[in-house]
Amino acid sequence: MNLAHILEPHDADSIALISRGRETTYGELRSQIDRLRGGLASIGVTAGDRVALLCSNSRHFVITYFAAVGLGAVAVPLNPLSPAPALEKEIASVGAKVVVVEKVSTATWSNVDRSLLPTVEIVLSTDGENAPEGACSIDELLDADAVGIVDVSNEATAVLIFTSGTAGLPRAAMLTHGNVLTNIAQSKATGVLTSDDLIWSVLPLFHIFGLNVVMATGLGVGATVMLVQRFDPHSAADSIKTRRATVVPGAPAMWAAFTHFDELPADSFTTVRVALSGASKLPVTVFAAMRDRFGVEIAEGYGLTETSATVTTSLGAPIRPGSVGRAFDGVEIRLVSGDHDALVGDVGEIWVRGANVFPGYFNDPIATAAVLTEDGWLKTGDMGMADDDGYMFIVDRAKDLIIVSGFNVYPAEVEEVLATHPEVAEVGVLGVPHPHTGEAVKAFVVLTPGSDVDEETLIEHSLDRLARYKCPSKIMFVDELPRNPTGKLVRRRLDDALSVS
Repeated sequence: MNLAHILEPHDADSIALISRGRETTYGELRSQIDRLRGGLASIGVTAGDRVALLCSNSRHFVITYFAAVGLGAVAVPLNPLSPAPALEKEIASVGAKVVVVEKVSTATWSNVDRSLLPTVEIVLSTDGENAPEGACSIDELLDADAVGIVDVSNEATAVLIFTSGTAGLPRAAMLTHGNVLTNIAQSKATGVLTSDDLIWSVLPLFHIFGLNVVMATGLGVGATVMLVQRFDPHSAADSIKTRRATVVPGAPAMWAAFTHFDELPADSFTTVRVALSGASKLPVTVFAAMRDRFGVEIAEGYGLTETSATVTTSLGAPIRPGSVGRAFDGVEIRLVSGDHDALVGDVGEIWVRGANVFPGYFNDPIATAAVLTEDGWLKTGDMGMADDDGYMFIVDRAKDLIIVSGFNVYPAEVEEVLATHPEVAEVGVLGVPHPHTGEAVKAFVVLTPGSDVDEETLIEHSLDRLARYKCPSKIMFVDELPRNPTGKLVRRRLDDALSVS
Protein backbone atom coordinates (compact mmCIF):
# COMPACT_ATOMS: atom_id res chain seq x y z
CA MET A 1 0.00 0.00 0.00
CA ASN A 2 1.14 3.54 -0.74
CA LEU A 3 -0.67 6.87 -0.59
CA ALA A 4 0.46 7.63 -4.15
CA HIS A 5 -1.87 4.92 -5.51
CA ILE A 6 -4.89 7.22 -5.04
CA LEU A 7 -4.16 8.85 -8.42
CA GLU A 8 -4.22 5.63 -10.44
CA PRO A 9 -7.92 4.82 -10.99
CA HIS A 10 -8.97 8.07 -12.67
CA ASP A 11 -9.60 8.82 -16.35
CA ALA A 12 -6.36 9.99 -17.96
CA ASP A 13 -8.14 12.76 -19.88
CA SER A 14 -9.93 14.26 -16.88
CA ILE A 15 -8.50 17.48 -15.44
CA ALA A 16 -6.72 16.85 -12.15
CA LEU A 17 -5.24 20.27 -11.43
CA ILE A 18 -5.68 23.89 -12.39
CA SER A 19 -2.74 25.94 -11.21
CA ARG A 20 -1.75 29.42 -12.37
CA GLY A 21 -4.10 29.07 -15.32
CA ARG A 22 -2.56 25.77 -16.43
CA GLU A 23 -4.63 22.60 -16.62
CA THR A 24 -3.03 19.21 -15.94
CA THR A 25 -4.88 15.99 -16.71
CA TYR A 26 -4.66 12.91 -14.53
CA GLY A 27 -2.66 11.20 -17.26
CA GLU A 28 -0.16 14.06 -17.44
CA LEU A 29 0.03 14.30 -13.67
CA ARG A 30 0.76 10.59 -13.25
CA SER A 31 3.41 10.73 -15.97
CA GLN A 32 5.15 13.74 -14.42
CA ILE A 33 5.10 12.13 -10.98
CA ASP A 34 6.47 8.84 -12.31
CA ARG A 35 9.35 10.64 -14.04
CA LEU A 36 10.17 12.81 -11.04
CA ARG A 37 10.07 9.69 -8.89
CA GLY A 38 12.72 8.26 -11.20
CA GLY A 39 14.68 11.49 -10.97
CA LEU A 40 14.61 11.47 -7.17
CA ALA A 41 15.70 7.84 -7.15
CA SER A 42 18.60 8.71 -9.48
CA ILE A 43 19.99 11.21 -6.97
CA GLY A 44 19.81 8.74 -4.13
CA VAL A 45 16.44 9.38 -2.50
CA THR A 46 15.21 6.19 -0.87
CA ALA A 47 12.56 5.02 1.57
CA GLY A 48 12.58 7.00 4.81
CA ASP A 49 14.53 9.99 3.47
CA ARG A 50 12.93 13.33 4.29
CA VAL A 51 12.12 15.67 1.40
CA ALA A 52 11.28 19.23 2.52
CA LEU A 53 8.94 21.23 0.28
CA LEU A 54 9.23 25.03 0.24
CA CYS A 55 6.46 25.37 -2.31
CA SER A 56 3.30 27.42 -2.61
CA ASN A 57 -0.02 26.08 -3.92
CA SER A 58 1.31 24.83 -7.22
CA ARG A 59 1.67 21.93 -9.60
CA HIS A 60 5.27 21.50 -8.44
CA PHE A 61 4.11 20.91 -4.87
CA VAL A 62 1.69 18.18 -5.94
CA ILE A 63 4.16 16.45 -8.26
CA THR A 64 7.00 16.48 -5.74
CA TYR A 65 4.75 15.41 -2.87
CA PHE A 66 3.46 12.30 -4.64
CA ALA A 67 6.85 11.50 -6.18
CA ALA A 68 8.46 11.50 -2.74
CA VAL A 69 5.81 9.47 -0.92
CA GLY A 70 5.63 7.11 -3.90
CA LEU A 71 9.27 6.19 -3.29
CA GLY A 72 8.57 5.54 0.36
CA ALA A 73 10.33 8.78 1.27
CA VAL A 74 8.75 11.25 3.70
CA ALA A 75 7.34 14.55 2.46
CA VAL A 76 7.84 17.53 4.78
CA PRO A 77 5.66 20.47 3.65
CA LEU A 78 6.90 23.77 5.11
CA ASN A 79 5.56 27.30 5.00
CA PRO A 80 7.42 28.80 2.01
CA LEU A 81 7.09 32.28 3.51
CA SER A 82 8.76 31.39 6.82
CA PRO A 83 11.90 33.38 7.65
CA ALA A 84 15.31 31.71 7.42
CA PRO A 85 15.74 31.01 11.17
CA ALA A 86 12.42 29.15 11.32
CA LEU A 87 13.29 27.08 8.24
CA GLU A 88 16.72 26.25 9.66
CA LYS A 89 15.14 24.95 12.86
CA GLU A 90 12.48 22.87 11.13
CA ILE A 91 14.68 21.37 8.44
CA ALA A 92 17.38 20.49 10.97
CA SER A 93 14.90 18.88 13.35
CA VAL A 94 13.64 16.42 10.73
CA GLY A 95 17.06 15.79 9.15
CA ALA A 96 15.89 16.51 5.61
CA LYS A 97 18.06 15.08 2.82
CA VAL A 98 16.45 17.07 -0.02
CA VAL A 99 14.95 20.57 -0.05
CA VAL A 100 12.74 21.70 -2.92
CA VAL A 101 12.73 25.50 -3.29
CA GLU A 102 10.09 27.30 -5.30
CA LYS A 103 10.49 30.88 -6.56
CA VAL A 104 8.57 32.32 -3.61
CA SER A 105 11.25 31.00 -1.22
CA THR A 106 14.38 31.62 -3.30
CA ALA A 107 15.38 34.86 -1.57
CA THR A 108 14.77 33.47 1.91
CA TRP A 109 16.69 30.29 1.13
CA SER A 110 19.72 32.40 0.19
CA ASN A 111 19.78 33.60 3.81
CA VAL A 112 19.68 30.11 5.29
CA ASP A 113 22.87 29.05 7.08
CA ARG A 114 23.69 25.75 5.38
CA SER A 115 26.23 24.91 8.08
CA LEU A 116 23.26 24.34 10.39
CA LEU A 117 21.79 21.76 8.00
CA PRO A 118 24.38 18.98 7.68
CA THR A 119 21.84 16.39 6.48
CA VAL A 120 20.81 18.41 3.41
CA GLU A 121 22.59 16.90 0.42
CA ILE A 122 20.52 18.21 -2.47
CA VAL A 123 18.64 21.44 -3.16
CA LEU A 124 16.19 21.38 -6.07
CA SER A 125 14.84 24.57 -7.59
CA THR A 126 11.66 25.01 -9.62
CA ASP A 127 12.87 28.46 -10.75
CA GLY A 128 15.21 27.61 -13.63
CA GLU A 129 16.98 30.91 -14.36
CA ASN A 130 17.02 32.25 -10.81
CA ALA A 131 17.84 29.10 -8.88
CA PRO A 132 19.64 29.50 -5.55
CA GLU A 133 23.39 29.01 -5.61
CA GLY A 134 24.29 25.33 -5.72
CA ALA A 135 20.75 24.18 -6.48
CA CYS A 136 19.85 21.75 -9.24
CA SER A 137 16.91 22.26 -11.59
CA ILE A 138 13.94 20.05 -10.86
CA ASP A 139 13.18 20.11 -14.60
CA GLU A 140 16.23 17.93 -15.20
CA LEU A 141 14.79 15.27 -12.90
CA LEU A 142 11.47 15.44 -14.74
CA ASP A 143 13.29 14.09 -17.80
CA ALA A 144 14.33 10.90 -15.99
CA ASP A 145 12.98 7.45 -16.76
CA ALA A 146 9.76 6.68 -14.95
CA VAL A 147 9.87 4.61 -11.76
CA GLY A 148 6.85 2.83 -10.33
CA ILE A 149 5.31 3.25 -6.91
CA VAL A 150 7.07 1.46 -4.05
CA ASP A 151 4.68 -0.40 -1.80
CA VAL A 152 5.14 0.25 1.90
CA SER A 153 3.39 -0.82 5.09
CA ASN A 154 0.46 1.13 6.42
CA GLU A 155 2.63 2.05 9.40
CA ALA A 156 5.33 3.72 7.26
CA THR A 157 5.53 7.49 7.68
CA ALA A 158 4.31 9.38 4.63
CA VAL A 159 4.31 12.97 5.86
CA LEU A 160 5.82 15.11 8.60
CA ILE A 161 3.76 18.22 9.28
CA PHE A 162 4.80 20.84 11.78
CA THR A 163 2.13 21.71 14.26
CA SER A 164 1.88 23.40 17.59
CA GLY A 165 -0.42 20.48 18.17
CA THR A 166 -1.61 19.60 21.61
CA ALA A 167 1.83 19.61 23.20
CA GLY A 168 3.18 23.17 22.98
CA LEU A 169 5.96 24.38 20.69
CA PRO A 170 5.97 23.34 17.00
CA ARG A 171 6.77 19.67 16.49
CA ALA A 172 6.73 17.42 13.44
CA ALA A 173 3.67 15.18 13.57
CA MET A 174 4.18 11.83 11.85
CA LEU A 175 1.32 10.80 9.58
CA THR A 176 1.50 7.31 8.15
CA HIS A 177 0.25 6.09 4.79
CA GLY A 178 -2.50 4.29 6.70
CA ASN A 179 -3.47 7.45 8.61
CA VAL A 180 -3.90 9.54 5.48
CA LEU A 181 -5.58 6.84 3.42
CA THR A 182 -8.04 6.21 6.26
CA ASN A 183 -9.06 9.86 6.42
CA ILE A 184 -9.45 10.06 2.63
CA ALA A 185 -11.65 6.96 2.70
CA GLN A 186 -13.74 8.44 5.52
CA SER A 187 -14.35 11.61 3.51
CA LYS A 188 -15.19 9.63 0.38
CA ALA A 189 -17.65 7.50 2.34
CA THR A 190 -19.91 10.51 2.91
CA GLY A 191 -20.71 10.31 -0.81
CA VAL A 192 -20.76 14.09 -1.11
CA LEU A 193 -17.64 14.70 -3.22
CA THR A 194 -17.51 13.26 -6.75
CA SER A 195 -15.28 13.18 -9.81
CA ASP A 196 -17.50 15.85 -11.38
CA ASP A 197 -16.55 18.45 -8.78
CA LEU A 198 -14.26 21.41 -9.25
CA ILE A 199 -12.72 22.17 -5.85
CA TRP A 200 -11.55 25.76 -5.44
CA SER A 201 -8.96 26.15 -2.72
CA VAL A 202 -6.76 28.92 -1.45
CA LEU A 203 -5.90 26.85 1.64
CA PRO A 204 -2.11 26.40 1.81
CA LEU A 205 -0.83 22.92 1.08
CA PHE A 206 1.61 22.99 3.99
CA HIS A 207 -1.44 23.06 6.30
CA ILE A 208 -3.26 19.81 7.07
CA PHE A 209 -6.61 21.20 5.87
CA GLY A 210 -5.29 22.13 2.45
CA LEU A 211 -3.05 19.07 2.13
CA ASN A 212 -5.38 16.23 3.09
CA VAL A 213 -8.96 17.52 3.17
CA VAL A 214 -8.63 19.40 -0.11
CA MET A 215 -5.77 18.24 -2.29
CA ALA A 216 -5.44 14.56 -1.36
CA THR A 217 -9.15 13.88 -0.91
CA GLY A 218 -10.03 15.84 -4.05
CA LEU A 219 -7.57 13.86 -6.15
CA GLY A 220 -8.64 10.71 -4.35
CA VAL A 221 -12.18 11.04 -5.70
CA GLY A 222 -10.97 12.10 -9.16
CA ALA A 223 -12.18 15.69 -8.92
CA THR A 224 -10.48 18.78 -10.37
CA VAL A 225 -8.53 20.71 -7.76
CA MET A 226 -7.95 24.39 -8.49
CA LEU A 227 -5.00 25.69 -6.47
CA VAL A 228 -5.16 29.40 -5.69
CA GLN A 229 -2.17 31.48 -4.58
CA ARG A 230 -3.68 34.47 -2.81
CA PHE A 231 -6.99 35.60 -1.43
CA ASP A 232 -9.05 38.73 -1.71
CA PRO A 233 -12.82 38.49 -1.66
CA HIS A 234 -13.48 40.19 -5.00
CA SER A 235 -11.09 38.15 -7.16
CA ALA A 236 -11.93 34.98 -5.23
CA ALA A 237 -15.66 35.33 -5.83
CA ASP A 238 -15.02 36.15 -9.49
CA SER A 239 -12.80 33.09 -9.86
CA ILE A 240 -15.33 30.81 -8.16
CA LYS A 241 -18.11 32.07 -10.42
CA THR A 242 -16.09 32.07 -13.67
CA ARG A 243 -14.65 28.59 -13.11
CA ARG A 244 -18.03 27.34 -11.89
CA ALA A 245 -16.53 25.86 -8.75
CA THR A 246 -18.77 23.36 -6.99
CA VAL A 247 -16.80 22.82 -3.76
CA VAL A 248 -15.22 25.67 -1.79
CA PRO A 249 -13.30 24.92 1.42
CA GLY A 250 -11.92 27.68 3.61
CA ALA A 251 -11.15 28.93 7.08
CA PRO A 252 -13.70 31.12 8.89
CA ALA A 253 -11.69 34.26 8.09
CA MET A 254 -12.30 33.67 4.37
CA TRP A 255 -16.04 33.28 4.80
CA ALA A 256 -16.15 36.36 7.03
CA ALA A 257 -14.34 38.37 4.36
CA PHE A 258 -17.02 37.49 1.80
CA THR A 259 -19.76 38.69 4.14
CA HIS A 260 -17.93 41.97 4.80
CA PHE A 261 -17.50 42.78 1.10
CA ASP A 262 -20.65 44.71 0.24
CA GLU A 263 -20.02 44.83 -3.51
CA LEU A 264 -20.34 41.07 -4.07
CA PRO A 265 -23.56 40.27 -5.95
CA ALA A 266 -26.02 37.80 -4.46
CA ASP A 267 -25.39 35.27 -7.25
CA SER A 268 -21.63 35.04 -6.60
CA PHE A 269 -21.84 31.44 -5.39
CA THR A 270 -24.67 29.95 -7.43
CA THR A 271 -22.47 27.08 -8.69
CA VAL A 272 -21.26 26.14 -5.21
CA ARG A 273 -22.81 22.88 -4.06
CA VAL A 274 -20.60 22.28 -1.01
CA ALA A 275 -19.07 24.98 1.21
CA LEU A 276 -16.68 23.79 3.92
CA SER A 277 -15.17 25.48 6.95
CA GLY A 278 -12.51 24.25 9.33
CA ALA A 279 -9.27 25.07 11.16
CA SER A 280 -11.10 27.16 13.77
CA LYS A 281 -14.63 27.77 15.00
CA LEU A 282 -17.01 29.33 12.48
CA PRO A 283 -19.07 32.13 14.04
CA VAL A 284 -22.78 31.47 13.74
CA THR A 285 -23.17 35.07 12.54
CA VAL A 286 -20.95 34.31 9.55
CA PHE A 287 -22.91 31.12 8.79
CA ALA A 288 -26.15 33.11 8.88
CA ALA A 289 -24.76 35.93 6.73
CA MET A 290 -23.55 33.54 4.00
CA ARG A 291 -26.88 31.70 4.04
CA ASP A 292 -29.09 34.78 4.03
CA ARG A 293 -27.11 36.84 1.54
CA PHE A 294 -25.76 34.22 -0.88
CA GLY A 295 -27.85 31.13 -0.23
CA VAL A 296 -24.78 29.17 0.91
CA GLU A 297 -24.92 26.91 3.95
CA ILE A 298 -21.43 26.18 5.24
CA ALA A 299 -20.68 22.68 6.50
CA GLU A 300 -18.31 22.86 9.44
CA GLY A 301 -15.89 20.14 10.54
CA TYR A 302 -13.35 19.55 13.29
CA GLY A 303 -9.92 18.01 13.23
CA LEU A 304 -6.24 18.32 13.98
CA THR A 305 -2.96 17.63 12.27
CA GLU A 306 -2.59 14.70 14.66
CA THR A 307 -5.78 13.11 13.28
CA SER A 308 -4.64 13.40 9.65
CA ALA A 309 -7.17 16.20 9.39
CA THR A 310 -10.80 15.57 10.14
CA VAL A 311 -12.55 13.91 13.09
CA THR A 312 -16.10 15.16 12.60
CA THR A 313 -17.98 16.45 9.58
CA SER A 314 -21.29 18.04 8.65
CA LEU A 315 -21.16 16.47 5.19
CA GLY A 316 -23.87 13.97 4.38
CA ALA A 317 -26.11 15.10 7.24
CA PRO A 318 -28.34 18.09 8.01
CA ILE A 319 -26.20 21.07 8.98
CA ARG A 320 -26.68 22.46 12.47
CA PRO A 321 -25.29 26.00 12.80
CA GLY A 322 -22.61 26.15 15.45
CA SER A 323 -21.93 22.41 15.28
CA VAL A 324 -18.90 20.73 13.69
CA GLY A 325 -21.04 17.73 12.80
CA ARG A 326 -20.72 14.11 13.81
CA ALA A 327 -17.80 11.70 13.99
CA PHE A 328 -16.69 9.90 10.84
CA ASP A 329 -17.38 6.18 10.72
CA GLY A 330 -14.48 4.43 12.41
CA VAL A 331 -13.64 7.38 14.67
CA GLU A 332 -14.33 7.14 18.40
CA ILE A 333 -14.78 10.29 20.49
CA ARG A 334 -14.83 10.67 24.25
CA LEU A 335 -15.55 13.86 26.16
CA VAL A 336 -13.56 13.55 29.36
CA SER A 337 -14.24 15.59 32.46
CA GLY A 338 -11.80 14.89 35.26
CA ASP A 339 -11.66 11.12 35.73
CA HIS A 340 -14.92 10.29 33.95
CA ASP A 341 -16.72 10.78 30.67
CA ALA A 342 -18.95 13.85 30.47
CA LEU A 343 -22.70 13.37 30.17
CA VAL A 344 -24.57 14.43 27.03
CA GLY A 345 -24.77 18.21 27.02
CA ASP A 346 -21.87 18.62 29.44
CA VAL A 347 -18.43 19.93 28.49
CA GLY A 348 -15.37 17.71 28.41
CA GLU A 349 -11.97 17.45 26.82
CA ILE A 350 -12.18 15.85 23.38
CA TRP A 351 -10.35 12.52 23.13
CA VAL A 352 -10.13 10.75 19.76
CA ARG A 353 -9.24 7.20 18.73
CA GLY A 354 -9.13 5.62 15.29
CA ALA A 355 -6.94 4.58 12.38
CA ASN A 356 -6.56 8.22 11.38
CA VAL A 357 -4.81 9.14 14.67
CA PHE A 358 -1.07 9.70 14.29
CA PRO A 359 1.55 7.48 15.99
CA GLY A 360 3.40 10.43 17.54
CA TYR A 361 5.78 13.34 17.10
CA PHE A 362 9.03 12.77 15.22
CA ASN A 363 11.91 12.00 17.60
CA ASP A 364 9.91 13.28 20.58
CA PRO A 365 8.65 10.47 22.81
CA ILE A 366 8.00 12.82 25.74
CA ALA A 367 5.63 15.03 23.75
CA THR A 368 4.03 11.93 22.25
CA ALA A 369 3.39 10.39 25.66
CA ALA A 370 1.78 13.63 26.80
CA VAL A 371 -1.00 13.36 24.21
CA LEU A 372 -1.40 9.64 23.46
CA THR A 373 -2.66 7.16 26.02
CA GLU A 374 -1.43 3.57 26.10
CA ASP A 375 -4.70 2.38 24.59
CA GLY A 376 -4.54 4.80 21.66
CA TRP A 377 -6.62 7.80 22.74
CA LEU A 378 -5.43 11.21 21.56
CA LYS A 379 -6.01 13.89 24.19
CA THR A 380 -6.68 16.94 22.04
CA GLY A 381 -6.82 19.56 24.78
CA ASP A 382 -9.90 21.01 23.06
CA MET A 383 -13.12 21.29 25.00
CA GLY A 384 -16.45 20.28 23.50
CA MET A 385 -19.92 18.98 24.08
CA ALA A 386 -22.33 16.73 22.20
CA ASP A 387 -26.09 16.67 21.85
CA ASP A 388 -28.41 13.67 21.90
CA ASP A 389 -27.90 13.09 18.17
CA GLY A 390 -24.10 12.99 18.42
CA TYR A 391 -23.52 16.44 16.94
CA MET A 392 -20.35 17.99 18.35
CA PHE A 393 -19.97 21.59 19.48
CA ILE A 394 -16.54 23.09 20.17
CA VAL A 395 -16.74 25.11 23.37
CA ASP A 396 -13.12 26.10 23.83
CA ARG A 397 -9.75 25.05 22.53
CA ALA A 398 -6.41 23.90 23.82
CA LYS A 399 -5.19 26.02 26.69
CA ASP A 400 -3.37 29.15 25.53
CA LEU A 401 -3.62 28.24 21.82
CA ILE A 402 -4.14 31.22 19.51
CA ILE A 403 -5.71 30.61 16.10
CA VAL A 404 -4.97 33.29 13.50
CA SER A 405 -6.81 32.76 10.20
CA GLY A 406 -6.97 29.05 10.95
CA PHE A 407 -3.28 28.69 11.83
CA ASN A 408 -2.13 27.56 15.25
CA VAL A 409 0.08 29.95 17.20
CA TYR A 410 1.43 29.01 20.59
CA PRO A 411 2.39 31.90 22.88
CA ALA A 412 5.60 30.18 24.01
CA GLU A 413 7.05 30.33 20.49
CA VAL A 414 6.36 34.06 20.15
CA GLU A 415 7.64 34.71 23.66
CA GLU A 416 10.86 32.87 22.87
CA VAL A 417 11.53 35.10 19.86
CA LEU A 418 10.70 38.38 21.60
CA ALA A 419 12.89 37.38 24.54
CA THR A 420 15.92 37.23 22.23
CA HIS A 421 15.83 41.01 21.88
CA PRO A 422 18.49 42.44 24.21
CA GLU A 423 16.15 45.07 25.67
CA VAL A 424 13.37 42.63 26.59
CA ALA A 425 13.48 41.33 30.16
CA GLU A 426 10.20 39.38 30.25
CA VAL A 427 7.37 38.75 27.87
CA GLY A 428 3.93 37.16 27.92
CA VAL A 429 1.66 36.54 24.92
CA LEU A 430 -2.03 35.82 24.46
CA GLY A 431 -4.69 35.87 21.77
CA VAL A 432 -7.23 38.64 21.44
CA PRO A 433 -10.35 38.82 19.23
CA HIS A 434 -9.84 40.21 15.73
CA PRO A 435 -12.65 40.97 13.23
CA HIS A 436 -10.87 39.54 10.18
CA THR A 437 -8.51 36.80 11.40
CA GLY A 438 -10.53 35.47 14.31
CA GLU A 439 -7.72 36.17 16.73
CA ALA A 440 -4.54 38.23 16.78
CA VAL A 441 -1.37 37.95 18.82
CA LYS A 442 -0.88 40.48 21.63
CA ALA A 443 2.34 40.69 23.63
CA PHE A 444 3.04 42.17 27.05
CA VAL A 445 6.68 43.18 27.49
CA VAL A 446 8.78 44.15 30.48
CA LEU A 447 11.90 46.01 29.32
CA THR A 448 15.34 45.86 30.85
CA PRO A 449 16.19 48.86 33.08
CA GLY A 450 16.92 52.03 31.10
CA SER A 451 15.64 50.63 27.80
CA ASP A 452 13.35 52.61 25.53
CA VAL A 453 12.76 50.26 22.58
CA ASP A 454 9.46 50.92 20.83
CA GLU A 455 6.61 48.71 19.62
CA GLU A 456 7.54 48.91 15.94
CA THR A 457 11.11 47.74 16.59
CA LEU A 458 9.93 44.64 18.47
CA ILE A 459 7.36 43.79 15.80
CA GLU A 460 10.06 44.02 13.12
CA HIS A 461 12.28 41.84 15.31
CA SER A 462 9.51 39.22 15.27
CA LEU A 463 8.92 39.49 11.53
CA ASP A 464 12.56 38.58 10.90
CA ARG A 465 12.17 35.33 12.84
CA LEU A 466 8.55 34.19 12.62
CA ALA A 467 5.91 33.67 9.97
CA ARG A 468 3.84 36.84 9.68
CA TYR A 469 0.67 35.33 11.14
CA LYS A 470 2.60 34.43 14.33
CA CYS A 471 3.89 37.95 14.90
CA PRO A 472 2.27 40.22 17.48
CA SER A 473 0.04 42.93 16.06
CA LYS A 474 0.03 44.80 19.35
CA ILE A 475 2.66 45.14 22.08
CA MET A 476 1.93 46.57 25.50
CA PHE A 477 4.80 47.68 27.76
CA VAL A 478 4.14 46.78 31.39
CA ASP A 479 5.92 47.04 34.75
CA GLU A 480 5.58 43.37 35.59
CA LEU A 481 3.87 40.17 34.47
CA PRO A 482 1.30 38.29 36.55
CA ARG A 483 2.71 35.09 38.04
CA ASN A 484 1.44 32.47 40.46
CA PRO A 485 3.22 31.57 43.70
CA THR A 486 5.53 29.15 41.92
CA GLY A 487 6.59 31.83 39.42
CA LYS A 488 4.56 30.51 36.48
CA LEU A 489 3.12 33.08 34.11
CA VAL A 490 -0.67 33.42 34.42
CA ARG A 491 -1.68 34.36 30.90
CA ARG A 492 -5.35 34.89 31.65
CA ARG A 493 -4.36 37.85 33.84
CA LEU A 494 -2.06 39.52 31.30
CA ASP A 495 -4.68 42.11 30.41
CA ASP A 496 -4.68 43.14 34.06
CA ALA A 497 -0.93 43.91 33.99
CA LEU A 498 -0.14 47.54 34.77
CA SER A 499 1.07 49.57 31.80
CA VAL A 500 4.30 51.49 32.09
CA SER A 501 3.48 55.08 32.90
